Amino acid sequence: MTTSSSADAPTGASRPAVLITGATRGIGRAVAEELAGDHHLILGGRDRVALEELAAQLPSAEPFVAELTDYEAVARAVAALELPDGLAGLVHSAGILANGNVADSAPGEWTESFEINVVAVAELTRVLLPALRRAHGTVVMINSGSGFNAVPTRGAYSASKFALRALADSLRLEERDNGVRVTSLHPGRVATDMQRQLRAFEGGEYQEEDYMRPATVAATVALALRLPADASIDSLSVRPR
Repeated sequence: MTTSSSADAPTGASRPAVLITGATRGIGRAVAEELAGDHHLILGGRDRVALEELAAQLPSAEPFVAELTDYEAVARAVAALELPDGLAGLVHSAGILANGNVADSAPGEWTESFEINVVAVAELTRVLLPALRRAHGTVVMINSGSGFNAVPTRGAYSASKFALRALADSLRLEERDNGVRVTSLHPGRVATDMQRQLRAFEGGEYQEEDYMRPATVAATVALALRLPADASIDSLSVRPR
Protein backbone atom coordinates (compact mmCIF):
# COMPACT_ATOMS: atom_id res chain seq x y z
CA MET A 1 0.00 0.00 0.00
CA THR A 2 1.18 3.52 -0.74
CA THR A 3 0.20 6.57 1.27
CA SER A 4 -0.09 10.23 0.51
CA SER A 5 2.98 12.41 1.03
CA SER A 6 0.84 15.50 1.63
CA ALA A 7 0.47 16.55 5.26
CA ASP A 8 -3.02 17.83 4.53
CA ALA A 9 -4.29 14.64 2.89
CA PRO A 10 -5.68 11.76 4.93
CA THR A 11 -3.44 8.73 5.30
CA GLY A 12 -4.37 5.32 3.94
CA ALA A 13 -5.55 4.20 7.37
CA SER A 14 -8.01 7.10 7.69
CA ARG A 15 -9.29 7.18 4.14
CA PRO A 16 -12.59 5.39 3.37
CA ALA A 17 -11.85 2.27 1.34
CA VAL A 18 -13.41 1.63 -2.08
CA LEU A 19 -12.95 -1.49 -4.21
CA ILE A 20 -13.17 -0.93 -7.98
CA THR A 21 -13.35 -3.80 -10.46
CA GLY A 22 -11.99 -3.31 -13.96
CA ALA A 23 -9.76 -0.64 -12.47
CA THR A 24 -6.98 -0.48 -15.06
CA ARG A 25 -9.02 0.59 -18.08
CA GLY A 26 -11.88 2.78 -19.23
CA ILE A 27 -14.49 3.79 -16.70
CA GLY A 28 -12.87 1.80 -13.89
CA ARG A 29 -9.58 3.65 -14.22
CA ALA A 30 -11.38 6.98 -14.44
CA VAL A 31 -13.22 6.15 -11.20
CA ALA A 32 -9.88 5.39 -9.53
CA GLU A 33 -8.46 8.72 -10.65
CA GLU A 34 -11.62 10.57 -9.54
CA LEU A 35 -11.55 9.06 -6.04
CA ALA A 36 -7.79 9.06 -5.49
CA GLY A 37 -7.68 12.34 -3.58
CA ASP A 38 -9.74 11.23 -0.60
CA HIS A 39 -10.14 7.43 -0.68
CA HIS A 40 -8.01 4.35 -0.21
CA LEU A 41 -8.46 2.41 -3.43
CA ILE A 42 -8.53 -1.36 -3.81
CA LEU A 43 -7.90 -1.86 -7.51
CA GLY A 44 -9.51 -4.97 -8.98
CA GLY A 45 -8.35 -6.79 -12.09
CA ARG A 46 -6.51 -9.82 -13.46
CA ASP A 47 -3.19 -8.22 -14.49
CA ARG A 48 -1.05 -7.87 -11.36
CA VAL A 49 1.63 -5.82 -13.10
CA ALA A 50 -0.88 -3.30 -14.48
CA LEU A 51 -2.60 -3.03 -11.11
CA GLU A 52 0.67 -2.49 -9.25
CA GLU A 53 1.74 0.15 -11.76
CA LEU A 54 -1.55 2.00 -11.31
CA ALA A 55 -1.43 1.70 -7.53
CA ALA A 56 2.06 3.23 -7.51
CA GLN A 57 0.68 6.33 -9.28
CA LEU A 58 -2.06 6.96 -6.70
CA PRO A 59 -1.78 8.41 -3.18
CA SER A 60 -3.27 5.39 -1.40
CA ALA A 61 -3.99 2.19 -3.30
CA GLU A 62 -3.40 -1.56 -3.40
CA PRO A 63 -4.07 -4.27 -6.01
CA PHE A 64 -6.87 -6.81 -5.76
CA VAL A 65 -5.85 -9.54 -8.19
CA ALA A 66 -8.52 -12.09 -9.05
CA GLU A 67 -10.42 -13.56 -11.95
CA LEU A 68 -13.94 -12.57 -10.90
CA THR A 69 -15.50 -15.81 -12.15
CA ASP A 70 -13.06 -17.90 -10.06
CA TYR A 71 -15.13 -17.68 -6.91
CA GLU A 72 -12.64 -19.49 -4.67
CA ALA A 73 -9.92 -17.06 -5.76
CA VAL A 74 -12.23 -14.13 -5.12
CA ALA A 75 -13.02 -15.41 -1.62
CA ARG A 76 -9.29 -15.77 -0.85
CA ALA A 77 -8.55 -12.27 -2.16
CA VAL A 78 -11.36 -10.79 -0.05
CA ALA A 79 -10.18 -12.67 3.05
CA ALA A 80 -6.71 -11.16 2.60
CA LEU A 81 -8.03 -7.59 2.68
CA GLU A 82 -7.52 -5.56 5.84
CA LEU A 83 -10.75 -3.61 6.35
CA PRO A 84 -11.07 -2.84 10.08
CA ASP A 85 -13.42 0.06 9.34
CA GLY A 86 -15.32 -1.80 6.65
CA LEU A 87 -15.73 -0.97 2.98
CA ALA A 88 -17.17 2.44 2.11
CA GLY A 89 -17.74 1.65 -1.54
CA LEU A 90 -17.83 -1.14 -4.10
CA VAL A 91 -17.82 -0.09 -7.75
CA HIS A 92 -18.58 -2.80 -10.28
CA SER A 93 -17.01 -1.61 -13.54
CA ALA A 94 -15.81 -4.90 -15.04
CA GLY A 95 -18.02 -6.41 -17.71
CA ILE A 96 -18.15 -7.73 -21.26
CA LEU A 97 -20.04 -6.85 -24.43
CA ALA A 98 -21.55 -9.65 -26.51
CA ASN A 99 -22.72 -8.69 -29.99
CA GLY A 100 -24.95 -10.77 -32.22
CA ASN A 101 -28.53 -11.59 -33.14
CA VAL A 102 -30.42 -14.06 -31.00
CA ALA A 103 -30.60 -16.35 -34.03
CA ASP A 104 -26.81 -16.42 -34.27
CA SER A 105 -25.82 -16.48 -30.57
CA ALA A 106 -24.62 -19.79 -29.14
CA PRO A 107 -25.55 -20.83 -25.58
CA GLY A 108 -21.99 -20.16 -24.44
CA GLU A 109 -22.28 -16.48 -25.35
CA TRP A 110 -25.37 -16.15 -23.16
CA THR A 111 -23.72 -18.06 -20.33
CA GLU A 112 -20.55 -15.96 -20.46
CA SER A 113 -22.53 -12.70 -20.54
CA PHE A 114 -24.53 -13.61 -17.45
CA GLU A 115 -21.56 -15.15 -15.65
CA ILE A 116 -19.41 -12.02 -15.93
CA ASN A 117 -22.04 -9.27 -15.98
CA VAL A 118 -24.35 -10.66 -13.28
CA VAL A 119 -23.22 -13.73 -11.35
CA ALA A 120 -19.68 -12.47 -10.66
CA VAL A 121 -21.11 -9.13 -9.54
CA ALA A 122 -23.52 -10.85 -7.16
CA GLU A 123 -20.84 -13.10 -5.68
CA LEU A 124 -18.23 -10.41 -5.08
CA THR A 125 -20.92 -8.26 -3.47
CA ARG A 126 -22.06 -11.16 -1.31
CA VAL A 127 -18.62 -11.89 0.15
CA LEU A 128 -18.03 -8.17 0.78
CA LEU A 129 -21.40 -7.52 2.45
CA PRO A 130 -20.08 -7.82 6.03
CA ALA A 131 -17.49 -5.11 5.30
CA LEU A 132 -20.05 -2.96 3.48
CA ARG A 133 -22.47 -3.24 6.39
CA ARG A 134 -19.80 -2.21 8.92
CA ALA A 135 -19.11 0.99 6.98
CA HIS A 136 -22.70 1.61 5.79
CA GLY A 137 -21.14 1.51 2.36
CA THR A 138 -22.43 2.14 -1.14
CA VAL A 139 -22.50 -0.35 -4.00
CA VAL A 140 -22.40 1.18 -7.50
CA MET A 141 -23.24 -1.16 -10.37
CA ILE A 142 -22.20 0.38 -13.68
CA ASN A 143 -24.91 -0.81 -16.02
CA SER A 144 -25.85 0.58 -19.45
CA GLY A 145 -28.62 2.21 -21.38
CA SER A 146 -29.21 -1.36 -22.57
CA GLY A 147 -30.33 -2.14 -19.02
CA PHE A 148 -33.45 -0.06 -19.75
CA ASN A 149 -33.96 -0.58 -23.48
CA ALA A 150 -33.01 -3.76 -25.33
CA VAL A 151 -31.66 -3.28 -28.85
CA PRO A 152 -31.23 -5.54 -31.88
CA THR A 153 -27.97 -7.50 -32.22
CA ARG A 154 -27.18 -7.29 -28.50
CA GLY A 155 -29.74 -9.66 -26.98
CA ALA A 156 -27.37 -11.46 -24.60
CA TYR A 157 -25.78 -8.20 -23.46
CA SER A 158 -29.12 -6.43 -22.99
CA ALA A 159 -30.58 -9.39 -21.10
CA SER A 160 -27.60 -9.47 -18.76
CA LYS A 161 -27.93 -5.73 -18.11
CA PHE A 162 -31.65 -6.04 -17.37
CA ALA A 163 -30.71 -8.80 -14.92
CA LEU A 164 -28.02 -6.59 -13.38
CA ARG A 165 -30.62 -3.87 -12.80
CA ALA A 166 -32.89 -6.41 -11.10
CA LEU A 167 -29.96 -7.51 -8.92
CA ALA A 168 -29.37 -3.91 -7.86
CA ASP A 169 -33.06 -3.41 -7.06
CA SER A 170 -33.25 -6.59 -4.96
CA LEU A 171 -30.01 -5.86 -3.11
CA ARG A 172 -31.12 -2.30 -2.34
CA LEU A 173 -34.31 -3.52 -0.68
CA GLU A 174 -32.56 -6.31 1.20
CA GLU A 175 -29.75 -4.15 2.58
CA ARG A 176 -31.51 -0.86 3.27
CA ASP A 177 -32.01 -1.69 6.96
CA ASN A 178 -28.30 -2.52 7.18
CA GLY A 179 -27.38 0.96 5.97
CA VAL A 180 -26.00 -0.20 2.61
CA ARG A 181 -26.94 1.94 -0.40
CA VAL A 182 -27.11 0.55 -3.94
CA THR A 183 -26.90 2.67 -7.08
CA SER A 184 -27.66 1.38 -10.57
CA LEU A 185 -25.80 3.67 -12.97
CA HIS A 186 -26.77 3.63 -16.66
CA PRO A 187 -24.35 5.50 -18.93
CA GLY A 188 -25.00 6.08 -22.58
CA ARG A 189 -22.17 5.65 -25.06
CA VAL A 190 -18.74 6.27 -23.53
CA ALA A 191 -15.37 6.68 -25.24
CA THR A 192 -13.82 3.35 -24.23
CA ASP A 193 -12.34 0.26 -25.87
CA MET A 194 -15.77 -1.37 -25.56
CA GLN A 195 -17.23 1.43 -27.66
CA ARG A 196 -14.56 0.85 -30.30
CA GLN A 197 -15.55 -2.84 -30.32
CA LEU A 198 -19.21 -1.96 -30.70
CA ARG A 199 -18.64 0.53 -33.52
CA ALA A 200 -16.49 -2.02 -35.37
CA PHE A 201 -19.32 -4.55 -35.10
CA GLU A 202 -21.82 -1.96 -36.31
CA GLY A 203 -19.57 -1.06 -39.23
CA GLY A 204 -19.49 2.59 -38.19
CA GLU A 205 -16.68 5.05 -37.60
CA TYR A 206 -15.45 5.63 -34.05
CA GLN A 207 -15.44 9.37 -33.30
CA GLU A 208 -14.32 9.89 -29.73
CA GLU A 209 -15.86 13.35 -29.50
CA ASP A 210 -19.33 11.84 -30.07
CA TYR A 211 -19.27 10.03 -26.75
CA MET A 212 -19.01 10.84 -23.06
CA ARG A 213 -15.59 10.76 -21.49
CA PRO A 214 -14.96 8.05 -18.87
CA ALA A 215 -14.19 10.88 -16.43
CA THR A 216 -17.77 12.12 -16.81
CA VAL A 217 -19.17 8.75 -15.76
CA ALA A 218 -16.62 8.63 -12.93
CA ALA A 219 -17.95 11.95 -11.64
CA THR A 220 -21.42 10.44 -11.31
CA VAL A 221 -19.98 7.43 -9.46
CA ALA A 222 -18.27 9.82 -7.06
CA LEU A 223 -21.57 11.66 -6.55
CA ALA A 224 -23.27 8.43 -5.45
CA LEU A 225 -20.41 7.53 -3.12
CA ARG A 226 -20.03 10.99 -1.57
CA LEU A 227 -23.74 11.69 -1.16
CA PRO A 228 -24.63 12.44 2.49
CA ALA A 229 -25.93 9.47 4.43
CA ASP A 230 -29.52 10.74 4.57
CA ALA A 231 -30.09 10.10 0.84
CA SER A 232 -29.46 7.51 -1.85
CA ILE A 233 -29.19 7.64 -5.62
CA ASP A 234 -31.08 4.49 -6.49
CA SER A 235 -30.89 4.73 -10.28
CA LEU A 236 -29.25 7.25 -12.57
CA SER A 237 -29.16 7.54 -16.37
CA VAL A 238 -26.30 9.59 -17.82
CA ARG A 239 -26.40 10.36 -21.53
CA PRO A 240 -24.14 12.17 -23.99
CA ARG A 241 -25.29 15.73 -24.67
